[in-house]
Amino acid sequence: MSKFAKYKVSEELENMALEVLDIAVDTGKIKRGINETTKAIERGIAKLVYFAGDVTPPEIIMHLPPLCSEKKTPFIMISDKKKLGKRAGIEVPTSSVAIIDPGDGVKILKDLIFKLTNE
Repeated sequence: MSKFAKYKVSEELENMALEVLDIAVDTGKIKRGINETTKAIERGIAKLVYFAGDVTPPEIIMHLPPLCSEKKTPFIMISDKKKLGKRAGIEVPTSSVAIIDPGDGVKILKDLIFKLTNE
């Protein structure tokens, strides 16, 4: 996690991001895993990207923050890949998730992105 310490966010923002993810799983569309997340960013369809801070080796996800910055896609680090997998609707840990369509969580997503970009 030391390589990603600069991406650490407050617990409030992490919880807000996970709430948006819960809503997107139920009413929108998401992509799970490194490959699917990377493709969504490259195609410009990712609205918000999540990556886990406890991925080992960290090289697996090190390309995500620079790629998101290049494509102007907001991203957030979640502390635990088990938590991220569970909230993404799967029973296994996942390193990354991308929201493609936030569904009913559009307003919360806009608020979250505003807070992330102004933190």
